[in-house]
Amino acid sequence: MGDSGPSLRYATLSGYLQLAQSFGLEPATLMRAVDLDPADLATPDKWVPAVRVARLLELSARASGHADFGLRLAEFRRLSTLGPLSLALRGEDTFRDALSLLMRYEHTYNEALRIRLVETEGLASIRMWFELGEPAPSAQAEELAVGALHGIVRAVLDPRWQPLSACFSHPAPADAGTHTRLFGGRVHFGHAFTGLVLYAKDLDAPNALAAAEPAGHADEVLTSLAAPRGVTTADRVRDLVEVLLPTGRCGVDQVARTLGMDRRTLHRHLAATGETFSSIVDTVRAGLAERYLSNERYRLTEITDLLGFAAPSAFSRWFRHRFGDSPSQWRARRADLPAA
Repeated sequence: MGDSGPSLRYATLSGYLQLAQSFGLEPATLMRAVDLDPADLATPDKWVPAVRVARLLELSARASGHADFGLRLAEFRRLSTLGPLSLALRGEDTFRDALSLLMRYEHTYNEALRIRLVETEGLASIRMWFELGEPAPSAQAEELAVGALHGIVRAVLDPRWQPLSACFSHPAPADAGTHTRLFGGRVHFGHAFTGLVLYAKDLDAPNALAAAEPAGHADEVLTSLAAPRGVTTADRVRDLVEVLLPTGRCGVDQVARTLGMDRRTLHRHLAATGETFSSIVDTVRAGLAERYLSNERYRLTEITDLLGFAAPSAFSRWFRHRFGDSPSQWRARRADLPAA
């Protein structure tokens, strides 16, 4: 179950035992139900399939009767949960720099998590989602991620900082008391994205962690981490494909012109990294399809348009070939959880 998909560090489950036990649960039983070994919690740097952790959080929320389980788990998180990256964050001058570092090195702590910064009209939104590679409920994992991000922002800016709003794409729980306590009542459910909204000017505020960090130490930490994801031609193509797909103008010629090159030059750049334009379009579509299908507010006809398909039948054929299920079957199977 989920062995070949993206992984994350066991440190993600920091505090899980304490929280589960506080609700009268038997954490070992729940973990074994999703093929996780409780003993591995003692090895925070060990990697585990992300889809198993997502299922564990959902199973725990259901078994405890607490729909805020993931958000409560975020309260156990410390900056040190990020491992060496937490030290590197101290070397950045501003919150924008720290956030950029967090996004460039996201693969060093969670391969399934995606973070995107969007700025418009003086506002900034930090959007988060998971690409698990297979159908699995992710609302609890998303709440954990947003709660953890909230803690990081407070560490970098001010312990009293609050977002303009905290947004979640899933429906509101029966009791949103924990959300209100953490985010000050500025919470929106059933939203178009999951993440935090803040003033764009906050991005350029000084990093409160930097003052305590010896000069040069952060650079040493970064050299010990895996190489960051630099911006390559393939990365720029991916960004353009994501923007152009809904417009119906996502052709190789259009993308090449936007990048200031011709089709042959673009193909040559992509071939140097083992990519093709078609493979990038396919990968981007797969990630977006997973994101949109995970959000019940999107109808299949809307997803068809957003992914640039001419008709729902074309989208369904592509999706079945890529994922082995029809879109509706995939969406239905997201709710499947093992019995604890």
